[in-house]
Order: sequence, then structure tokens, then C-alpha cells
Amino acid sequence: MNDLKKLAKEQKGSRIWLIVSSSGLALSVIAQAYLIVKIVDLVFLQQALFEKIIPLAVWLAIALLARVGFTYFNGWIGVKMATTMKRKFREKLFEKFSSNPLQASIAGQSGHKVSVTMDSVDELDSYFSKYAPQVIQSTIVPLSILIVVAIQHFPSAVIMMVTAPFIPLFYAIIGIMTKKKSEEQMDKMAIFSGHFLDTLQGLTTLKLFGRSNQKKESIEQSSLDFRDATMEVLKVAFVSSLMLELISMLSIGIIALEIGLQLVVFENITFVPAFFILVLAPEFYLALKDLGSAFHTGRGSMGAANKVNEELQQDIQPVNWGNKPLHHLTEPPHIMLDHVGYQYEEDEFELHPVTAEIPAYKQIAIVGKTGAGKTTLLHLLAGLLPPTSGELKVNDASLNEYQEEEWLGQISYISQHPYIFSGTLAENIALGSKKDVTRNEIEEAGQQAGISGFVNGLAQGYDTIVGEGGRGLSGGEKQRVALARAFLKKPSFIIFDEPTTGLDLFTEQILQQSIQTLSKQATMVTVAHRLHTIRQADEIWVMEQGTIVAKGTHEELLQTTSVYQDMVDVQKRSVTL
Repeated sequence: MNDLKKLAKEQKGSRIWLIVSSSGLALSVIAQAYLIVKIVDLVFLQQALFEKIIPLAVWLAIALLARVGFTYFNGWIGVKMATTMKRKFREKLFEKFSSNPLQASIAGQSGHKVSVTMDSVDELDSYFSKYAPQVIQSTIVPLSILIVVAIQHFPSAVIMMVTAPFIPLFYAIIGIMTKKKSEEQMDKMAIFSGHFLDTLQGLTTLKLFGRSNQKKESIEQSSLDFRDATMEVLKVAFVSSLMLELISMLSIGIIALEIGLQLVVFENITFVPAFFILVLAPEFYLALKDLGSAFHTGRGSMGAANKVNEELQQDIQPVNWGNKPLHHLTEPPHIMLDHVGYQYEEDEFELHPVTAEIPAYKQIAIVGKTGAGKTTLLHLLAGLLPPTSGELKVNDASLNEYQEEEWLGQISYISQHPYIFSGTLAENIALGSKKDVTRNEIEEAGQQAGISGFVNGLAQGYDTIVGEGGRGLSGGEKQRVALARAFLKKPSFIIFDEPTTGLDLFTEQILQQSIQTLSKQATMVTVAHRLHTIRQADEIWVMEQGTIVAKGTHEELLQTTSVYQDMVDVQKRSVTL
């Protein structure tokens, strides 16, 4: 709660307006009560003429409208403050995820991150839109009423001061329970969200292995746990509301009893101040009761705030970029790796320090067994991971000195499974360029990538809609869409991560021709397993257990490196079979 309180205090402009509107609300409440009492006194006790009541009735209408206006303005300021704070929290989360998207994707479930970013941040709304404004309102309004009551009849003010603390005391006790229950609810919701999204993404796999019913039971149990946790929170809320109403009613009853005795028995007070106090008393306790209800929701926001803070405090090392302009490279970059290494977590995989050179226009191939560290090295070259040791230099300057946007604007990274977004083929290809591109440029890029053949066979051509993740496209077609993006971008540095794995020979030949065309104007690094893909590279790096164990041409490695010889022999035997 302290962190949220600190954030609320930072909204100085909103707090000032809340103080102003709450002060206006207090004056309108007191004026409304006074005018009601005067009208009743004139009508029923003094038998006044209707003409004498009209001015008071007009002022009463103004007071009522003012009360409505100030209440609305108070709520509007709260909503505005909540919107601002939710936006800031989401910006922090997105900034954290985007600072190192690879590490962010590894840590935890996607469903959990979505739940925190959307649901947990939304839960913070009630603190800023209801609790924080209500704290100011419930400080100014009851205090103003208490001062007016003390002036009219001090014993009644004493009763208010004695009974009022029971309300905050009660909701403070209830709030401790609310916070715990709310945290449990957020935990259950995050678990349910994570299970649901994981199951949805792997539904085909579960069906093939006959595990769909088992996962269905797991989701059902997660849903029931979330339901039970939600009911526990509601149970506390209902009990809290009941007790607040009970305390308020008893307190108003005591004041009414005291006023009745003073008015009828002891005759120490006249009708107007007595009635005035009786009208103000419910308003006094209503403001405190509203604070109790707002406190309940505010404590509920604490559980969500803890979830958001836990996500923000997870140790994800960001990629730090500089401000040095790169401009559009007239020639492909010259890249140096000076003892560049990376380790994900303690006791996890480590890429040992790599010292190597990638000259401009050259083609480098990286080979090795699965888990050797090839993809990690590619991520470092692309600037997607920050080295934990050493330095990566581009044109004799550290990569981190350049502007992130400019560097990423110079490279194309084509993975084994490029992501295709829901939309038309033309829209997916157009992602390759940040500037507005013409239809002719898109089609030319498609032709260079060898995609024109199958696109022209579609009824809507480049306007054909593809599903999320490229549903409806084969693996080879997805790769060619990714290549079309690269042709449109015209990168100076190209990275291929096993782009032809799992493709038939015909599709692979088309891709190889496109890759060769792209490489004529760029520096290129390729991870591949197939011999005919890598043998023409200017230099081949052989990796084993996170270390580059050998470098050289295909012929040189055949003579000097047993690991490479074994890999070639295995491929030859598989072709023979």
C-alpha cells in the first residue's frame, strides 16, 4: 500500500483538484442539510407562505446540483489518475519485456505475463480511481461536518468523535484479511491463465498423444480454484459492508437518542439545530463508510500491485544501446567478436568467450550438434542478447554504442520458424520495410523470394488472408514470406538460423537461390546442418558445448577437425541410405 500511496502522491495536480472538489462537496453537503432544515422549519413550524420558501428551494436545487457536480468531478479525477497510472505500469512492463525479449520469453508462462499486464494492472484501478480520492474526500467532508456540529451542539460532536474511529479500526482489521485473499485470488488467476494459454497453444499435440482430457481436468481444477478464491474475496467484502452499515446505524442511533433527550426532556436545544445535526449525522458516517468500502478495494489492489512488482523486479538483463548514429551503411558491416560470451543463469548453459572476425561481404556458416550454442551466438550477433563478457564490435565500434533502431534497421534475422501475423500476404511482406512501400515493391520482393508462383495461384493473390502464426501456409511458404521481407528491407547483414530444415529438396533449392541473391549485397551468417548448404561458405565455425572448436573452409576442416569429419560422414551415410 505504501508504494501505491507514494505513486498517488506523485500526482500533485490531481491531488490539488481532489482537495478543491472535496472542499466544494463538503460545503454543498452542509448547505443542502441547512436548506432542508430551514424549509421544513418554515413550512411545518412557522407556517410560512409559499413565496418565502421559493428562494430557499432555488438555493437547495443549486446545492444539490453542486453536490452532484463535485461528486462527478471527484470521480472523474480519480478515473483520470487511474488511467495515467495503469498506462505507466503497462509501459514499464512492456519496456521490461522489450528490453530483452528473449530472456523475457524464457522466464515464466506467456499466459502469466498476459494476466499480469492486463488483469493485475486493471486491478490497480480501484486504488487510484476510488480509494485515493475517497481518502481525501473522507478527510475533508467529515471534518467539515464535525466542525459545524461542534458549533451547533458540542456533545453531539463528542459522540461523533468517539464512535467514528470504530469504522476505520474495523476496516483496517478486515483489510489485512482482504489483502491476503486478494493475493491468493491473483495467484489462482495467473495459474489459470497460464494453463489455459499453454493448453490452447499445444492443443494439437495433446490430441495426438491422447492427453486432451487430462489437460481439460487440469484447466477445470484451475478454474474452480480461481472461483473459490474469488468467492472468498466477495465473502470478506460482504461481511465488511454489513459491519460498516451496523456501526454507522448504531452511531446515528446514539446521536438521535442524545438529541431527542436534549430536545424533549432537557430542552437544551431548539428544533433547527437539532434537526440540522440529525440530517448531517448520516452524511458524516456515510463519508467514513464509503472510505471503508474504498479501503477494501484498495487493499485488493495491493495484491495486484505485488504481482506487478514481482514481474518488474525479475532479473532480466536489458540490452543497453547508445546514441551513436549508424546511418544507412553504404557497405555491409565488418564485425569483430572480442571474447564475447553469454550465460543464461547460474548452472545453466554458457557460451564460452568467442574471438572471431566476420569480414564485410563474407559468408560465415556455423555448425554443431543441437545445444552447442549456435542460436545463442546468433542472438548475440543480432543484438538481441547482451554479452555477459567481452565486446561485439561493428566497424571498429562497440555495437552497444549505436542506436538500437538503426542497427536493427540494417539486419534481417530469418529463423527456422518465422512468425507470420494474421492479415494479408502483402501486409506480412510489407513488415520488412519501415517506410511506406508500393504494391509493385511488395510484388517484386515476392518474386525475388520465389513466392510469386504459389501466390498467383491464389484467388486473391497478395490480398489472401492468412491466419495467426501463418496458419494456412506451409513451412516453405512461411520461409519465402520471410525472405520477401528481407528483399524488401535490403539489409546489409543477414542472419539465417537453419532456414531450410524440414523442407523438401525443391523448396530448399528455391530458398537457396534466393539466399544467394541476397548475400551478394550483404554480410551473411548461416546456421545449417546440411552439407550442400554450408560447403560454399567463406569460413565455417564448428561449435561444441558452447565453444568454437575449429574454423576454416570445408576442405580445411575435413583435413583437420574430427568433429566436422564425423558430421560429414553421418550426412553422407544418410544420403546413401
